[in-house]
Amino acid sequence: MKIQPNSVVALTYDLYTNQDGQEVFVEKATEEQPLVFLYGVGMMLPKFEENLNGLSSGDSYDFHLAAGDAYGERDDNAVAELGVEMFQGMDLPQVDSVLPLQDNQGNHFRARVTNVSDAAVTVDLNHPMAGQDLHFKGQILNVREATEEELSHGHAHGVDGHSGH
Repeated sequence: MKIQPNSVVALTYDLYTNQDGQEVFVEKATEEQPLVFLYGVGMMLPKFEENLNGLSSGDSYDFHLAAGDAYGERDDNAVAELGVEMFQGMDLPQVDSVLPLQDNQGNHFRARVTNVSDAAVTVDLNHPMAGQDLHFKGQILNVREATEEELSHGHAHGVDGHSGH
């Protein structure tokens, strides 16, 4: 079966970024711990999915995504000052730690701490891979039709369609 909307894809990948002209390994998904997702529902980067469209089980892939097609360019204005009173009763975070935050609409995201002072904690709201070109290499392990339950839930329930919940 070829990858198409509403199919469940299991794949391996090696992800690299380009830092100072050098390709740097970032993370991987293996055959034992593959990435499994429902294709075409907006869970993955659109250009990532576009590069996988039409592939079948056993196919290999190797493609690059420019930063603008991945997690976007860095926005130097995407910083926030969090008053130290928000951390009352707990230790202030360390520089380079990552804080789980939530906006007024209930969206969850992570921010990296860039500075800590007596008055405020400064956080960078850019995605950790913003401004970076990505290089994906891997293999398609399995492609199958999504179950009705997966389609109604909007996500995959594992390689075989059963998640245990």
